[in-house]
Formats: sequence, C-alpha cells, structure tokens
Amino acid sequence: MNKKITVLICSVLFFACSFNTQAESKMVYTPYKDQKVIFDFYFDEPEKISSALYWIRSWLKPLIVPPYNEAPEFLKVVVMIHGTELVTLAKKNEKRYQDIVDRIRYYNDFGFKFKVCEIAAGDFDYNTGDFQDFVEVVPSAMSELVHWQQQGYGLITPVIYSKKFSNDEIK
Repeated sequence: MNKKITVLICSVLFFACSFNTQAESKMVYTPYKDQKVIFDFYFDEPEKISSALYWIRSWLKPLIVPPYNEAPEFLKVVVMIHGTELVTLAKKNEKRYQDIVDRIRYYNDFGFKFKVCEIAAGDFDYNTGDFQDFVEVVPSAMSELVHWQQQGYGLITPVIYSKKFSNDEIK
C-alpha cells in the first residue's frame, strides 16, 4: 500500500511541476567599456554596402541610449572598404548611390572614418581623387586591418545574405 501511495504522490508532484510556468528571459546590460571598432567591408555586389551600414547602426544604436548614453562622436570607428562596394564612393557614381553616400556622410559627421584600399581602387581604375571628400585612401586593406586590430580595435566583418523569407513568414 505504501508503494502505491508513493507512486501516486510522485505522479501528482510530477504533473504539478510540469504545469508550472517557466521563468522568462531577462534583459541584461553588459557593462561595456569604451569601444573601438573596425568594420571590414568586402562585398561581391556594390549594393550590399547598404545592408552593411545597418551593421554599423545595430552596433551604434544600443550604445547611444540608456543605460550607456555614449555620444557617437566619442566612439572610435573605422570602416575599411575594399570590395566592389568601393564604387559607391566614387564621385562619378554619387547620383546612382546617393542614399548610400548620404548615410555614410551621416556617420562621417560623427567622426567615423571611411577608408578605401588603394590596391582595390586600382582594380577599378580609380585614383585617390576619384572618391568623396570624406574617404581616406590607404595603401592596403589587409595592412590597415592588422594595424587597427593591433591598436585594440575589435573587428566586425558583416556577412550579407539575400533574405529568402519575411520575418512574418518565419516567426
């Protein structure tokens, strides 16, 4: 008889526990220190820079609101550009890529630096003077990436995929 009561009590406890509500996730605010970042842009299509600029926004947005309240102009940001997207910064293409140029100017106004690789620019027959006035041309993207990482900058390399499903389709 005691065995039956023990089984019954265990069964009741098991079912009672299984219907217990689970704890919810919680927001955690990591105590970030001053951030320094270098973004590595190297894309197979010029228009992908538009999506990559959202990576900058996604990094920046939480830092400029409470609890962090960082002033964007005090953040240290370098963007290294050395793929097909560098054509978006050529003066002759400004009208074609106006939205992209305007968005980059917005970040540049905060002091974010946008650098183009001279080697990659040469692949498109561009010279230093062919780019927007906010662009800094550097000898080599690879050497530049190493330099900034040696200065303590965190490397973020956006990966841009073609979206196959809307958020509503998969949520």
